[in-house]
Amino acid sequence: MGLWDSFWEFFWFLFSIYIFITFLAILFWIVGDLFRDKGLSGWLKALWIVALFAFPLLASLVYLIARGRGMAARSLRDEAIRQVEQADYIRSVAGPSASDEIAKARSLLDAGTITAEEYASIKEKTLAG
Repeated sequence: MGLWDSFWEFFWFLFSIYIFITFLAILFWIVGDLFRDKGLSGWLKALWIVALFAFPLLASLVYLIARGRGMAARSLRDEAIRQVEQADYIRSVAGPSASDEIAKARSLLDAGTITAEEYASIKEKTLAG
C-alpha cells in the first residue's frame, strides 16, 4: 500500500496542510499585532502570548473577535505612515521639480537678486533638461 491510497486521501492531506499554514500565518499576524499595539501593557501582551501558546485556536478566535477592529485600524495607520514616508523619500531622491525651480527663480527675479536674462536662462535650462 502506498502513502495515499486514493485521490481523496491526498486531497485531505493537502487541505490539512493548507489549514495548518493558514493557522500559523494568523498566529504570526496576531503576535505581530500584539507587539505593534502601543496601548496594550506588557503584562496583557504576555498574557495574550501565554494564551496563544496554551490554547491556540480558542485564543486566536477570541483575539480576532475582541481586537479585530483595532487590528484593522493599526494596519491602516501603519500603511498610511509607510506611504507618506515612501513619498517623502521619493521626493528627496528625485530632487526638485521643474516648476519648483522656475518658481524659485521667479521669486529671485522678483526680489531683484537675478536679472531677467538670468531668469530666462534658468527657465530655459530647467525646461530643457
